[in-house]
Amino acid sequence: MTLRNALVVRGGWEGHSPVGTTDSFLPFLERSGFGTTVSDSLDSYADADLMARTDLIVQCWTMGTITREQLTGLTGAVAAGTGLAGWHGGIADSFRNSSDYLHLIGGQFACHPRGFVDYRVDIVPEHAGHPIVAGLPELAVHTEQYWVLADTHNEVLATTTVPSLPGDPWAEPVVSPAVWTRTWGSGRVFVCTVGHRLEDLDAPGIRTLVERGMTWAAR
Repeated sequence: MTLRNALVVRGGWEGHSPVGTTDSFLPFLERSGFGTTVSDSLDSYADADLMARTDLIVQCWTMGTITREQLTGLTGAVAAGTGLAGWHGGIADSFRNSSDYLHLIGGQFACHPRGFVDYRVDIVPEHAGHPIVAGLPELAVHTEQYWVLADTHNEVLATTTVPSLPGDPWAEPVVSPAVWTRTWGSGRVFVCTVGHRLEDLDAPGIRTLVERGMTWAAR
């Protein structure tokens, strides 16, 4: 029996494979007891009836623009208890025109200085028992390493360190959040910055982390 409803909203820049990556999580959502609606339009956020019965939004929409009506529907739903979850640019680099969206998410992609590199996602020791990351192995990936601008309202579960190499304009290594959660009114937000490609989401531990993040965020 279906207990909860998930809305998957996907689109924007095609380089992040919004269809392929979100499709890969649909079987998990079904197994987890969600009835799922898939939308390729941000107008779904402005559908008050749809948003009122949605327990989890999974968003994969890189860049693009969002209207005031669409954003009001999204932020209002989250504040009322709908969860919001996503990965990489599909949530951390969406809607660059909207400071209010950035306020909701709590972190914004700034750059990935060296393209695809080997790097670690380090679990923050004091949050190692959090249900999203508990018991996960060391997370080592080869993909884009996101340098993120963020605020202190986030609960950062994992970080990544961008090194300073000769010729870089920054003189010290920079630690950025790689996985974080955030409360917004009665709702929860989950963000993982790994996920440029489908194979990135299949790296050891990453798919488990994202699946846990979605169920954690859901109402």
